[in-house]
Amino acid sequence: MKKAIKKLFGGVNLTWPKLILSAVAAGVFTALMAIIPIFQNTSFHTITATFEVWILFGIIIIMNSNSNLDAALKCFVFFLISQPLVYLLQVPFSWQGWNLFGYYKYWFVWTIFCFPMGYIGYWMKKGKWWGYLILLPMILLTADSYSAYFSDFLFSRPRYILISLFCACAMILYPVAVFHNKKIKAVGVAISVAVIAALTILSLVKPPVYSTEIMGSGKEHPFDDTYTAYLADKKYGDVEIRYDESFEDYVLHADFKKAGDTVLTLVSPTGEKEEYDLHIERHTYTVTRRLSEEANK
Repeated sequence: MKKAIKKLFGGVNLTWPKLILSAVAAGVFTALMAIIPIFQNTSFHTITATFEVWILFGIIIIMNSNSNLDAALKCFVFFLISQPLVYLLQVPFSWQGWNLFGYYKYWFVWTIFCFPMGYIGYWMKKGKWWGYLILLPMILLTADSYSAYFSDFLFSRPRYILISLFCACAMILYPVAVFHNKKIKAVGVAISVAVIAALTILSLVKPPVYSTEIMGSGKEHPFDDTYTAYLADKKYGDVEIRYDESFEDYVLHADFKKAGDTVLTLVSPTGEKEEYDLHIERHTYTVTRRLSEEANK
């Protein structure tokens, strides 16, 4: 394992053909994770949206470069090829078509930043204590992803466990793989472990809740504060009818605590029930009204 890590972080002859092929492979893989439905809302889909895996790619490129300029150019070219390829391959499968490239603006800005980041990052190879200060922002960005995805894991278990573990392991691995000085390694690992522990405890103490308005009173499902509502299984959260000043009408508010499927029941003052199949995700939901015959069984 040590030999494999040592080779990956400094023992690869990273020629330009290898870099270009790697960029194409990364772009194709990411596009597939975005296109294939089975990967939606999983750890594999996260590479399409956040930095943590791309940070790993960037550090590997830097550690296998031969100079500051070589690192800067290779980081820049790698992202210049991989990122637009991600969107290009999605175009035929997306309802947005070529408009999908509107999202590329964000990643293009970061691609530009890859040049100075690669140039500065190469100084980590000097093995000095200040090299850790160069690495630290990358660890903190990975920590931010860990915080978000560990929270998503708590909400959607077992989904997002792989990306949560990836982020935690990467935070510990980087100082070990990048530096040879034992003191820098020890301090770096200690800081990463402390950050992981703090973020984990914070998420456990304050578990994620998805608060939203499920529906408003209207012709399809009129209701007011004389109605009651509940979920078939309380583990998914709580619902209540409340008056919303902005809508100037009654709404059904939900505080979801867990992803999954349950049944929402709306009860009138006379005891009549309307049932809805409710599918909950971390940041979205779907509500489907059941047939009245089934609802009134």
